[in-house]
Amino acid sequence: MTGGRTARAGLATVVFTVGLSMVLLLAGSTWAAPVSDGMAILKSRCFTCHAIKGPAATTLKSFSARKGPDLFYAGVKYNEEWLIKWLARPEPIRPAGFRYFKNTVVTDGADDAVDWDALKAHVALTEAEAESVAAALMTFRTYEEKIKKNALTEAPADAFMGEMNFDKFSGCLACHEIEPGYGGVTGPEVYTTGERLQPDFVYSYLKDPQSFDPKSFMPNKELGENFLQVLTKYMLSLEAPEPEDEEEGDD
Repeated sequence: MTGGRTARAGLATVVFTVGLSMVLLLAGSTWAAPVSDGMAILKSRCFTCHAIKGPAATTLKSFSARKGPDLFYAGVKYNEEWLIKWLARPEPIRPAGFRYFKNTVVTDGADDAVDWDALKAHVALTEAEAESVAAALMTFRTYEEKIKKNALTEAPADAFMGEMNFDKFSGCLACHEIEPGYGGVTGPEVYTTGERLQPDFVYSYLKDPQSFDPKSFMPNKELGENFLQVLTKYMLSLEAPEPEDEEEGDD
């Protein structure tokens, strides 16, 4: 009797182990398929505008020739949920476009004005394509060693000092919008920072932009730790305004 129970227990263990292995194998295949599909889409439809392999541009000529942001470190930069949403329904992040120096004109008031006719809309993917491409992008982790892990302290964001730092002390408002229509147009808006970017990336990029993009026009402000904490937390706390409901017309 004891031998029979032992045999049955052994058989149950084998069945469970095989079953678990099949589940893990299928799960791995399910994950691998979107990544493989996403890689194919990236290579066929995104490569002409985005670098999916490093290194970053190191000369002004190669920097000026870029049509879109580098993606070879997307996995340490973006939030995957945001990528899926944005790739399916892209909205402008940079008011003047990525190549803003070709899409802006100087007005009489010496401010930069966007030449809207020069801007091109980003291609929209299907939901399935967006999920596959996002999964593939999250595997691009070049520069991971440049990211400071768990960079932010538990101290809450200081909205007042954060905005003062962004606007007055560091002068970021000259290039970046903190809400639609308020701020500069030559850099990416920052009111979707928390939804769009990983916190450790924001901190690390602010600390040394040129370590990620040697020819970036983003200045290295040599920020101290306190300013880095305040500025990063402020940017992450910003939120995009809710879309206004369209008023229904009179019947």
